[in-house]
Amino acid sequence: MSTGPARPARRGRSSRAQANVTLRWLHTYTSMISLLVVLFFALTGITLNHPDWVFGTGEVRSELTGTMPVGWITDGKVNWLTVAETLRADQNLKGRAGDTRADDREADISFVGPGYSADTVIDLKTGTYTVNVLQQGAVAVMNDLHRGRDTGGAWKWVIDLSGAVLALVAVTGIGILLYMKKTRTQALSVMGVAAVAVLALAWHAIA
Repeated sequence: MSTGPARPARRGRSSRAQANVTLRWLHTYTSMISLLVVLFFALTGITLNHPDWVFGTGEVRSELTGTMPVGWITDGKVNWLTVAETLRADQNLKGRAGDTRADDREADISFVGPGYSADTVIDLKTGTYTVNVLQQGAVAVMNDLHRGRDTGGAWKWVIDLSGAVLALVAVTGIGILLYMKKTRTQALSVMGVAAVAVLALAWHAIA
């Protein structure tokens, strides 16, 4: 019984076609991942560039007082771990503790975070302390997140990974462009003109 002519074997993709498909796949999914990243860093880039804008930048300052518990000085030296834990528990301080200093009269420690600082001065003789707290608005917090200022290691990794993803989006986008014969020349020309313009403005800014 005749089954008709045999179908020709399916031809595999050429390496050029496969590269095009791979670039499109990478570009699509990295773009999806990076949309919110682009939006966040784009908006905070604008607010960073305009520090004179005052919306969302309100500051709240407060002063807190208290006394250190027994044992905050051990063998004549300040136990900074006890100090930091006491201040966090008693005064609800947040952020990263650091910038410690002590002399024969006072001990200082600061807590810092995005849009936040709490500077503490402790009297070595009495153990009494004063904390000056500064809490900035939402825009200031986002600006500090943009810069990675006082954010800790985890957020710095987020910034690094965001940069890597955005770089991959850009590279795959250019790669896809090279396969688009109808618009390749015009698009590359526009990109070249834009690159020259940006370099010229950068040179003018630093000259």
